[in-house]
Amino acid sequence: MDKFRTVLDFCLSHQKVLGYGAVSLLTAGSERIFSVVVFKCPCNSWNLLYGSVFLLVPALILFLLGLLLNTRGWKVLTGCCSRGGLFRRSRTGRICRYLRVLWLVVLGAAVAPLTWIAVALLGGHFYECAASGSTIMQSFLCPGKSIQCPKEMLQVPCAGGSLQEMQDLLMSLRAQSQVMGWILISSVTILALISTCISRCRSPVSILHLAFWKIYMAKEQELFEVKAKEHATMLAERNLKCFFDSTELEPFQTPSTQSWQAISSLFAFNPEEHYYSMIHKHVSSKNKHGSIKSAEGDMFPSCLGFVDATVGTDTQVL
Repeated sequence: MDKFRTVLDFCLSHQKVLGYGAVSLLTAGSERIFSVVVFKCPCNSWNLLYGSVFLLVPALILFLLGLLLNTRGWKVLTGCCSRGGLFRRSRTGRICRYLRVLWLVVLGAAVAPLTWIAVALLGGHFYECAASGSTIMQSFLCPGKSIQCPKEMLQVPCAGGSLQEMQDLLMSLRAQSQVMGWILISSVTILALISTCISRCRSPVSILHLAFWKIYMAKEQELFEVKAKEHATMLAERNLKCFFDSTELEPFQTPSTQSWQAISSLFAFNPEEHYYSMIHKHVSSKNKHGSIKSAEGDMFPSCLGFVDATVGTDTQVL
């Protein structure tokens, strides 16, 4: 039991890194399956289009899925175009903050597609097929070779043509692909390291406070789901009892629309206040209208993005 608790605590404290790692491994495995089982380069004029589709289209699909499953982005977009929504009632400064949050959502959704492209480039099959059909690559690799080189390049992925010359072209294309793959991996790693350092350096709380905050959010999410199911069950039972038994409708206290909107908005950290979530802030500081007032000094630090990614997740609805 103690070992299980240790593993659980480790997973909770590193859930973001573990999540990105799991997504990357699944993406890399899917790419290898595609390249071995599905991908068959036609070795004709379709090479460029066929290879490019296998290299880029799955990355685009993964990117769109990442956006679709990101709850933080939906917190910004849900209801923003309705009457009285975000872009009708917010100030320019707040809209800029929301756009910055959407930018962070885009960066998070780019993990899987970048992994796909990087693994595909290291494997080389997709790039070899696409580049062999490119007139630009033909003009770059064929000078000094036989007259038939441009036509023979189309057969490079299929190992056709004069063997030695084709092997030389194939090795050149594979080297280009792998070099670009390692450049992409190193660039993303460096950018991730720099952004993480900047995010942690600008953190408004200490590392132990941050660890406690993550534990609190995990517990709040767990209890939120339990209480929401209990509340929905009681409301459904009351309504069905009234319908089938033809009894008077009993009073039932449930959160208002304004309260749901308040706890569904993005969390803003304020050094003068000590709230750990929007639910905590709502029950502690709501005014007589049931809404939360924005305070001077509200911030949206990226290191506290996990607050918006836990309580009230939309993944089951999606």
